[in-house]
Amino acid sequence: MANNPLQNITGTILLAGAGKMGGAMLTGWLSGGLDPRRVAVMDPHIAPEISALAAKGVALNPDVKTAGPVETLVVAVKPQMFRDAGARLKAFVSDKTSVVSIMAGTTIASLQEVCGGAVVRAMPNTPAAIGRGITVAVAANNVSPAQRAVADALLRATGAVEWVEDEDLMDAVTAVSGSGPAYVFLLAEELARAGIEAGLPEPLATKLARETVAGSGELLHRSELPSSTLRQNVTSPGGTTAAALGVLMGEPGLRELMIRAIAAATQRSKELAK
Repeated sequence: MANNPLQNITGTILLAGAGKMGGAMLTGWLSGGLDPRRVAVMDPHIAPEISALAAKGVALNPDVKTAGPVETLVVAVKPQMFRDAGARLKAFVSDKTSVVSIMAGTTIASLQEVCGGAVVRAMPNTPAAIGRGITVAVAANNVSPAQRAVADALLRATGAVEWVEDEDLMDAVTAVSGSGPAYVFLLAEELARAGIEAGLPEPLATKLARETVAGSGELLHRSELPSSTLRQNVTSPGGTTAAALGVLMGEPGLRELMIRAIAAATQRSKELAK
């Protein structure tokens, strides 16, 4: 038990928002050994699979008189709903509560203003739903080492975690990894479309594109080689891959498009934070 930080949590974890990302986190916590009796969930529309967890000890929409204040509040509501939801959640927060937010574009200052507590701002991505996410987190100055350790354990239940010291980096993080899965899915979509244009039947082109992107991602995950080396290993001089890469790496090419795309997403993240 000493080697499992989730099993070592003794306080109450209140999860506000049990949608796709919040639900994925909850699943990861429980499968990772967190005592269900340590968890409470607040959501106006609790899904049946979440409701079923009540039989294991998870508290659903608890009353503040019996549940508050909590050790850790995890905020997984939609950012546009935060102002209204946050006012209600503040009753569960004391000066000893850590507040872990996974909301895009919501700053530490905003969280402190609405909820109070010791704030950790985090940005996960959708592969967290299968335990293969990547989350970047930044802690406010008043977050203690023990609170940071609990936040790390909760976030790590859905994949890898990286910590940064500069909150200003979170906009670019959102653009790269937060929004990044959509870019990969677009690659699979357009690779299939191009295959159809080249004469492949649609079902075959779709299958080839999906499996190629998924398999290449898994190879990238398992290999210690840089992505550039893996690319070069597939590319024979004067071959078919080199011909295609001549287009993708030409001018204007994928590099320029990606720089513009990340810049646009970064700017939008900054605008949402205002």
